[in-house]
Amino acid sequence: MSIASRALEVPFIRLTLKFVRNMFVRPGRIEQLLSESHDLTLLYLYELKKARSTNPLAKYGYKCFSQADEDGITMEIALRLGLSSKGTFCEFGVGDGTENNTLILLAAGWRGAWVGNDQLKFNEQADGSRLKYTKTWVTKENIVSIAKTNLEKLEATEYDLVSLDFDGNDLHLVEQLLQNGIQPSVFIVEYNAHFPPPIQFCVTYNPKHLYKGDDYFGASLQTFFDMFSTHGYTLVCCNLMTGANAFFIRNDCMTKFGDVPQDISKIYAPPSYYLLAQYGYKRSCKTISALI
Repeated sequence: MSIASRALEVPFIRLTLKFVRNMFVRPGRIEQLLSESHDLTLLYLYELKKARSTNPLAKYGYKCFSQADEDGITMEIALRLGLSSKGTFCEFGVGDGTENNTLILLAAGWRGAWVGNDQLKFNEQADGSRLKYTKTWVTKENIVSIAKTNLEKLEATEYDLVSLDFDGNDLHLVEQLLQNGIQPSVFIVEYNAHFPPPIQFCVTYNPKHLYKGDDYFGASLQTFFDMFSTHGYTLVCCNLMTGANAFFIRNDCMTKFGDVPQDISKIYAPPSYYLLAQYGYKRSCKTISALI
């Protein structure tokens, strides 16, 4: 057991005892105590996963602006590639802009483009010199032109990192980018962890696909693995906290990742789609606007 997981064990036991005591003497605080107990349990289990993981890269995970622990993995990859304070990214599927995989890169000094179909909470700030936002529905027919147009706007020749998460046609869209010359050093994709290796699964392409909250979305890790392999990429990590995002590195950059297992089964992380109720301070759009 890691030092961090041992450090969480004592407060976890104390909070459990506190919860039982307050059930009888302070019933009005039950909801808050349940939330605290939920979060501490998830953090404790996460530390256990990291302690048992055979992939050193996965142990760098932590959360700042990402949905789970993707930020820490992203920053470690950027550091190894010599891009910790500079680089160019493009993220497809950024939500309202307050939680995604590239906010941490903006904070680190990167430039980039966001693409999605949602209204940003700070849209008036998202067309400056460091960040471009394209609000549109993304399909195989327009994704390449969107990516290349944003490269021109950013006055860059290539992306260092691309992230894509649409809960649907993800593999089809990623393959379209790769086939048309969008081949960044790093590619982050959401995989359908419901299907562990070596299971092949991918939804049928539908330009009007809408996620319905069930397990019909995206593609399995094995299917992504095989597709990326044909384009010269290697799987280096899956995030342990939720088992949702996979990180692929272009083969010419793999000299920096000699410690990563080669067996996909040792990198795969099973689904654990429980999210923390609260992590750190409440997110402020003023903070994000300041980063932009």
